[in-house]
Amino acid sequence: MVSQGSSPSLLEALSSDFLACKICLEQLRVPKTLPCLHTYCQDCLAQLAENGHVRCPECRETVPVPPTGVAAFKTNFFVNGLLDLVKARACGDLHAGKPACALCPLVGGTSTGGPATARCLDCADDLCQACADGHRCTRQTHTHRVVDLVGYRRGWYDEEARERQAAQCPQHPGEALRFLCQPCSQLLCRECRLDPHLDHPCMPLAEAVRARRPGLEELLAGVDNNLVELEAARMAEKEALVRLREQAARVGTQVEEAAEGVLRALLAQKQEVLGQLRAHVEAAEEAARERLAELEGREQAAKAAAAFARRVLNLGREAEILSLEGAIARRLRQLQGCPWMPGPAPCLLPQLELHPGLLDKDCHLLRLFFEEQHLQDGGKNVAGTQGGDETQSQRDNGAKTVRQNGNQPQCREGAQTPKDNKAQMPREDGAQTPKEGRAKMSQEDRAQTPNKDRAQMPQEDGEAHIQRGSQSNKKRKFKGRLKSISREPSPAPGPNLEGSGLLPRPIFSCSFPIRMPGDKRSPRITGLCPFGSREILVADEQNRALKRFSLNGDYKGAVPVPEGCSPCSVAALQDAVAFSAGARLYLISPDGEVQWRRALSLSQASHAVAALPSGDRVSVSVAGHVEVYNMEGSLATRFIPGGKANRGLRALVFLTVSPQGNYVGSDWQQNSVVVCDGLGQVIGEYKGPGLHGCQPGSVSVDKKGYIFLTLREVNKVVILDPKGSLLGDFLTAYHGLEKPRVTTMVDGRYLVVSLSNGTIHVFRVRSPDS
Repeated sequence: MVSQGSSPSLLEALSSDFLACKICLEQLRVPKTLPCLHTYCQDCLAQLAENGHVRCPECRETVPVPPTGVAAFKTNFFVNGLLDLVKARACGDLHAGKPACALCPLVGGTSTGGPATARCLDCADDLCQACADGHRCTRQTHTHRVVDLVGYRRGWYDEEARERQAAQCPQHPGEALRFLCQPCSQLLCRECRLDPHLDHPCMPLAEAVRARRPGLEELLAGVDNNLVELEAARMAEKEALVRLREQAARVGTQVEEAAEGVLRALLAQKQEVLGQLRAHVEAAEEAARERLAELEGREQAAKAAAAFARRVLNLGREAEILSLEGAIARRLRQLQGCPWMPGPAPCLLPQLELHPGLLDKDCHLLRLFFEEQHLQDGGKNVAGTQGGDETQSQRDNGAKTVRQNGNQPQCREGAQTPKDNKAQMPREDGAQTPKEGRAKMSQEDRAQTPNKDRAQMPQEDGEAHIQRGSQSNKKRKFKGRLKSISREPSPAPGPNLEGSGLLPRPIFSCSFPIRMPGDKRSPRITGLCPFGSREILVADEQNRALKRFSLNGDYKGAVPVPEGCSPCSVAALQDAVAFSAGARLYLISPDGEVQWRRALSLSQASHAVAALPSGDRVSVSVAGHVEVYNMEGSLATRFIPGGKANRGLRALVFLTVSPQGNYVGSDWQQNSVVVCDGLGQVIGEYKGPGLHGCQPGSVSVDKKGYIFLTLREVNKVVILDPKGSLLGDFLTAYHGLEKPRVTTMVDGRYLVVSLSNGTIHVFRVRSPDS
């Protein structure tokens, strides 16, 4: 492609696809130019014509077809002239074609001429040596330029041939176009000028070009100026889109962090209140048990004394009754005089009181607002940045909005909220009642309720809220039995990482689709890997292709694959590409030549492939173990993560190798992420709640060893440390993730994420020390 402002060369026009039809992708035949200046074959345009119109395949402009058909479109003589130059090259090698002299049959009367060794640029004929010498000596042709045929075939005389080339009249073969009819704006030969254009003013072509070139150059200069403005506008639009995406990613991360912070605070208060509730109940139960034991002892003693006295009175003889009368009387008096408890000891019943903001449906803890961007000083953003002020209408309404500097939001309406962030949530001890809650209690309730119990009396709305919450919890538990996938935020990083900026952060770079015009099916990306400098190789299983793209989304072509192969997982080695397809592992050259292939286990649906950092070995997961092959196709090593004791207990669906040489795999049998060294010794393994009940997906590792794990069901990419401990979320749905499939790391600092719809997102991983 010729850059703007540069002069196009003839070599560039002949060597590029300028002479190829964009419809049939072959060399132009009878080229016709549309008013939009795009040129196609006449037959191709005839196939596109519908209802008297043709829609340009490139610029999508609709053009009416002339009444006489597509043949009435202007013939592109410029393209015809260039095609005449390449016809000789298309004949092939000199030794294979052996062109014959064009003059020998005319001069000697023979059917075929001798072998041609020269070419006349003016006559466009191939000549033998004898005819070439005679061509130079005749009066009519002594000014013709006769050149060596080999050099002409190699393009040495293209510029000179182009200057001597004459356009032929389509109505009169053999006649060159020499004049321009000014009223008709039509090119004429001598025959054309004699009949219909005899009375029209005509000009020689050279004189007409000199007259009309300044006007065209002036128009061209105006278009060049428009192109500069369009380029500037396009770049500004791209920069605005990039800023929008970056800002959306930042705000999405802030929303995630704010929501997780509120949830953590709420869960901490939940545990605190439940702990207080358990402690209160345990203490009350202990005191009640002591009182019950004392009452049961006294009850048993009274029952025994009464039973003994009744037996003596009913069954004893007079002497026996009188002898025991004193002891019985003393015991009964003792029991009667014992101080009985008036009733059960007062028991403080626990009650729950909710903050009014939790019951207010109009209380928005998170609120999004938009500010217009103002570009100054070369595009610097001076409005809408972090910590920007609220709009005047929001200040008038008293609305408090989430700030990008991390301040907690406040309720839009309702009771006053203290400035302290802690005061925005219910107190952890649950003992104090807000003023609004106490105002809702009636005077009668206050009079009948002890002071100590007033703070624990619930509001009616609070009781209803608790009941609704219990019912919804039952529903959630029931749904959890159907599918145990949690969409809650991932566990927060440890206290040494949270808010300290020690974790990598994503910066959106670009997004692009991988579907190409020749694809017959929707893309299905099953493999990604770095390929060369700032390029990626994409395995499109549906279209049976390995496609090359730059990190900016430019299509760089494809790596040919063997016939019938559907690449699944792919890895790039030194001057080679390894991929799995079916139950085979292939190693091919960048030109598609198969160097070797190896049969793998048939018991596994897909085999994950990963290249070692050295670039001379490839590893593949086979039935729970890892096999490593060298460039010659020999098995270098084989191991099971965790040793032979784990034989048959693992299924590594995704696999990658860190720059440090450690293997990281997604084990669907154990539902975990396992990290091991080159000998299979397990360094770390994670199977905690951060997986949200999902099977671990694709894994990638940056240059520092951080692990990026894809969770497709919850639209997340989480980050783990080099030993497999979860650190938190890295990418979420707020970053544009929708069913992420496969990821890869390029240059240790670009995370490439593919989606199920065939789109690829590229994020730059900002390290903590950058």
